[in-house]
Amino acid sequence: MAEHAGRRCCLGWDFSTQQVKVVAVDAELNVFYEDSVHFDRDLLEFGTQGGVHVHEDGLTVTSPVLMWVQALDIILEKMKASGFDFSQVLALSGAGQQHGSVYWKAGASQVLASLSPDLLLHEQLQACFSISDCPVWMDSSTTAQCRQLEATVGGAQALSCLTGSRAYERFTGNQIAKLYQQNPEAYSHTERISLVSSFAASLFLGSHSPIDYSDGSGMNLLRIQDKVWSQACLGACAPHLEEKLGLPVPSCSVVGAISSYFVQRYGFPPGCKVVAFTGDNPASLAGMRLEEGDIAVSLGTSDTLFLWLQEPTPTLEGHIFCNPVDPQHYMALLCFKNGSLMREKIRDELASSSWSEFSKALQSTEMGNCGNLGFYFDVMEITPEIIGRHRFSAENHEVSAFPWDVEIRALIEGQFMAKKIHAEGLGYRVMPKTKILATGGASHNRDILQVLADVFGTPVYVIDTANSACVGSAYRAFHGLAAGTDVPFSEVVKLAPNPRLAAAPTPGASQVYEALLQRYAILEQRILTQTRGPPE
Repeated sequence: MAEHAGRRCCLGWDFSTQQVKVVAVDAELNVFYEDSVHFDRDLLEFGTQGGVHVHEDGLTVTSPVLMWVQALDIILEKMKASGFDFSQVLALSGAGQQHGSVYWKAGASQVLASLSPDLLLHEQLQACFSISDCPVWMDSSTTAQCRQLEATVGGAQALSCLTGSRAYERFTGNQIAKLYQQNPEAYSHTERISLVSSFAASLFLGSHSPIDYSDGSGMNLLRIQDKVWSQACLGACAPHLEEKLGLPVPSCSVVGAISSYFVQRYGFPPGCKVVAFTGDNPASLAGMRLEEGDIAVSLGTSDTLFLWLQEPTPTLEGHIFCNPVDPQHYMALLCFKNGSLMREKIRDELASSSWSEFSKALQSTEMGNCGNLGFYFDVMEITPEIIGRHRFSAENHEVSAFPWDVEIRALIEGQFMAKKIHAEGLGYRVMPKTKILATGGASHNRDILQVLADVFGTPVYVIDTANSACVGSAYRAFHGLAAGTDVPFSEVVKLAPNPRLAAAPTPGASQVYEALLQRYAILEQRILTQTRGPPE
């Protein structure tokens, strides 16, 4: 590590579901140090699988809060043993798995403020939490609380307009309501409720860190337009909730200087700044350096879309969050369950399990697939709620099968048409400077990306985003240092490596897909009506 001495840097942290990660990024935005602690492998005593405990009901999913603290201890001790020069750290920020919540017991703030540098954090914080196992994003045990919250504010759409999302079981407001209803004693003994992100920031601050706007908008509690807690939502969840949450802050805020504990134990400079931590999805938007009008498409097990929005239109699907790098704008998130697993299934069925055969089918069929459209949902889709395979001829007749190459193109075109239609439903519009940043397994397939470029009518780039939440957190630390809102984030990260162009739209693609997109939307509604019945 001696070669890194004197290299001024920012640290980016990621408290994710399965591990805690850190990267160090220097002033030229080069990553020069990274490390991680894996919960299942490195902290066996907590007995987690995939970083969590799934309870007997199959719905309740939690993680031990002290496991996260101990993971931070381990990683800092590893950095110290490697000779990492903490004295050069100008600032740090971080990300946490979204929607998880931590309950600090009365008296925890005094313990945080008076930590002894002779002991590890987890040795000193053992009695600081009202509940030892925290609900995380995989929990789906709060359906009753969700219905209650929606009813209080006038329905699912009203809640979405207010907070950016209809009520979701994993969202923190509903988790707090469940805790208050089922364990009122633990709730009454709680002095502060943190998200995983603000909990992690609190460890570095030595005091309770505020929740940032971006992660705060994944709680069903924050009014996304004026960025204050909704009194109606707070009241529906639990009493005295506002004082337990504290006031939310802009995501680029410097929330304080690092705690003296870290100065004395590890040699951080006393002036090292802590920039508000945020959720892992907002941090990934920062790590991918999205700009206004851009889209990030993660083509993984499930497919996820991040959108940069100026004027959002909250609906009953997807999520609108406050933008983590521009407080005037928003980000949207759409998730599609039938992603790579569906693509792999069709590849195995029709293309001899070969991606090169799969690509040949895309190359040999024409844009628009002669009007043949397909819907492929082997598991119940999230956006929209449809299951099954549905194929339509150019005349809109439902058919039982397509030729193998037509089937493959119908799958890929259908997946990307759905993404465009539902993105536009949230208020997204393609702009002249729009670009798509593609990541995930399928982003390595040039022919799949060509269809993506053609359907959206905009160029597709690829970027190395292996640690996008971590790297995005380090970028956000630099942004906080640069006085946050006064300096555009894009200016702070202009030295970062540029994405590579992978596919440009074929001339004439927009005309081909304009009519197809309308047909696809109409047919999607037809399938929904057939499976669900007409709207009430």
